[in-house]
Amino acid sequence: MTETTAHLVDPRELISPEIREKISTTVRAQHPQITEDRADAGIGQMAAFLTACATSDRPLSPSPEVDDYWHAFLMHTEDYDTWCADRFGKKVHHKPGYLDPEEHGGGKMLRQYAVDTITELGFLVDPDFWPEIELAECSQCHANCSDSPLTPES
Repeated sequence: MTETTAHLVDPRELISPEIREKISTTVRAQHPQITEDRADAGIGQMAAFLTACATSDRPLSPSPEVDDYWHAFLMHTEDYDTWCADRFGKKVHHKPGYLDPEEHGGGKMLRQYAVDTITELGFLVDPDFWPEIELAECSQCHANCSDSPLTPES
């Protein structure tokens, strides 16, 4: 019997190193405490989120930190527009605003939808960038959880 493991894609692969460097420089100029490694990981989570937005038929919401990376990418308008056009054939518009919690479930639910969609698309989800989501209680055994309350202690 052969065991198969789902191949999860590192979402940083969605954006070229040159564009990642521009976004990283912008984010780190605004938030000097962010390391290069953290910025690179955040850019990946933002790229996965944008891919989820482009493919979802429901509204999604980024975490506040992922939104910071999106804002930094938007500051490089030509790169952002070209990336969206090449990847999705359309622009993913940033539309901040209020969505009725009765209709959409509220911000936390919209972020959970985002994480679920990112996971369904096969991208790695970094729980550090989605702090209010209870990732340890998810049903995805491949979510790289190490502190799940459901895992017995060794």
